[in-house]
Amino acid sequence: MGNLSGALRLKCPRCEQGELYETKNPYSIGNMFTMKRNCTQCGVRYEKEAGFFYGAMYISYGINMALFVTATIAWYVFVKGYMDWRVYISLYVLITVLLVPITFRYSRSLWLSIMIKFEAEKRGER
Repeated sequence: MGNLSGALRLKCPRCEQGELYETKNPYSIGNMFTMKRNCTQCGVRYEKEAGFFYGAMYISYGINMALFVTATIAWYVFVKGYMDWRVYISLYVLITVLLVPITFRYSRSLWLSIMIKFEAEKRGER
C-alpha cells in the first residue's frame, strides 16, 4: 500500500506533491468531484483505465460503515434516552449526505494509494 499520509492529504500517491482535485474545497459547486487527469509534479496518470475507480466504492462503503457503527454506539451510550431512534436515523442520513463530497474524495485518494506505488525519487520529475 502507498503512503497513507499522502492519501489523507489528498496528494498524488506517487510523489506526494501534486494535488488530486481541481479545487481544495470539496463543496465547491461544479468542481466537487473534478479530479486532475495527471499529477502536475510527476506526471502519473490517475485513472489508469475506464472504471478504474470502481474499487473506491468499497473503500467508501467501509468509511460509511465505520461512521455508522461509531454513531450508533455513541447514540446508545450517550443519547438513547433523550432522542427517538427515528430522529437519530434522520440526522444520520442527513449527515451522511452532507459528507458525500468528503467521503468521495478520500475513498478515491485511498484507492489510488493502494494501486500506485509511492516513489520518492519521482518528486518533481516533470
